[in-house]
Amino acid sequence: MAKQTITVIKGDGIGPSIIDSALEILTAAGCDFDYEFVDAGLAALEKTGELLPQDTINTIARNKITLKGPLTTPVGEGFTSINVTLRKQFGLYANVRPVKSFVGTKARYEDIDIITVRENTQGMYSGLGQVTSEDGNEAQAMSMITREGAEKIVTFAYELAVREGRKKVTAVHKANILKSTSGLFLKVAREVAERYPEIESTEMIVDATCMKLVMSPEEFDVIVTTNLFGDILSDLCAGLVGGLGMAPGANIGENAAIFEAVHGSAPDIAGKNLANPTSVILASIQMLEHLEMGETAERIRSAVADVIKSGDRTTRDLGGSHGTTDFTQAVIDRL
Repeated sequence: MAKQTITVIKGDGIGPSIIDSALEILTAAGCDFDYEFVDAGLAALEKTGELLPQDTINTIARNKITLKGPLTTPVGEGFTSINVTLRKQFGLYANVRPVKSFVGTKARYEDIDIITVRENTQGMYSGLGQVTSEDGNEAQAMSMITREGAEKIVTFAYELAVREGRKKVTAVHKANILKSTSGLFLKVAREVAERYPEIESTEMIVDATCMKLVMSPEEFDVIVTTNLFGDILSDLCAGLVGGLGMAPGANIGENAAIFEAVHGSAPDIAGKNLANPTSVILASIQMLEHLEMGETAERIRSAVADVIKSGDRTTRDLGGSHGTTDFTQAVIDRL
């Protein structure tokens, strides 16, 4: 059996240090991968003049599995978001953002276990019809939902629920106002739900969902929704478990998958050995589960959970006084 090759994009800011942490932990857990390192973001721009070089695109396509640190897209300089470009380039239609409580994070809630499944390529992020009038006084953008796109993402959410033994899927929408786009999404979600009678199916308007997540998060299990709403709700869910430093993300398509830390590049602490690598470690756990290496994934998750619970060499955002390398070693010691 051929050895799995993983494309690795270290990214910008704290990206290289937290990716190095995840790779050290994967090695300590016995993962025998080959790694192919490529650039994107500011690191690529400095080297090649491009945010997303063709060589990087080719490598992602060839290896099909990518582990990615945070990337910076320069703001207000005419550059298209690298993450959006990658999702479109490789048809990564499903964005999977799990959040799970870890004892010791000092988060406001306990026992949170929610997965947000977000449609990744349509809706308000489709990039269609973005125009600004010549006088700068009017701007327009267009949202597009297709039946095929809605059916794929809702089916993905139900299949994930079945696979992971989840009990409930909540379709989140704004069909009371956005009657065409959100209306189509909701109509398709109801149709798909009928195919999965063993799963409890509910639907909720997005603003009510935000309120409910804060007041009664235990009522949610799997959330499936459109692009913009999913972007907002998944960050809200991250806040329930301690912030974006505790939240991984997977972007999954039929022929490729990219696993990433979902937070920013934090240039203010880059190179200072201060960053919490948990998000990208959890992303690497998602990657292992995608590769059907569930036992190894669980070993790493348990090690991370024990480090945080015990406060052993934790980073400042977790209430400790240690840095990235010490936190990494604490996880490795448990492996």
